[in-house]
Amino acid sequence: MAGPLHTRFLGHWELDPSSCAYQQGEPPASGTYTIREEGDELVFDMAWTDKAGQDHSASFRGKPDGVAVPFNGTDLVDSFTITAESRSELNSSASLKGETLMHATRTLIDDETMRIVQTVYLPDGSAPTNRSVYYKRG
Repeated sequence: MAGPLHTRFLGHWELDPSSCAYQQGEPPASGTYTIREEGDELVFDMAWTDKAGQDHSASFRGKPDGVAVPFNGTDLVDSFTITAESRSELNSSASLKGETLMHATRTLIDDETMRIVQTVYLPDGSAPTNRSVYYKRG
C-alpha cells in the first residue's frame, strides 16, 4: 500500500455510543470525528452531543511526524505531538513543560472501524482511560 502511513485514517467517522467505556467524564450521546489533510498537516475535527443535549466541538492540527510543536489555546498544554506509528496506528500526545498529560491512540481494527483510547495523566498519579469505537461514514 503506497502513500503516507496515516492515509487509512482520513475521512468522516461516527461514534458508536454503546462502545464507550469512560473512566473520566461522561460518554457522549453521539459524536463525529473527521480526519483530513491540509497541506502537510492532519486536521482533526471532533463534534459531540452530551447526554444533556449540549453540542460541543474541538479541533487540532499538526504534522504526523512525531515532533512536538507549540500548542496555543489553553494554559493546560503547551505542546502537541502527532505520530503515525503504522498504517493501523495514529497517536497524539499533549504535554506541559515536557510532561505528557494526555495520550490518544487511534487504532484501525479494519478499514471501517477505528478504536480510540485516550489516557489522561493526573497530578495524583492516576491515569483514567476513555475508550470508544467509531465507524467510517465517508
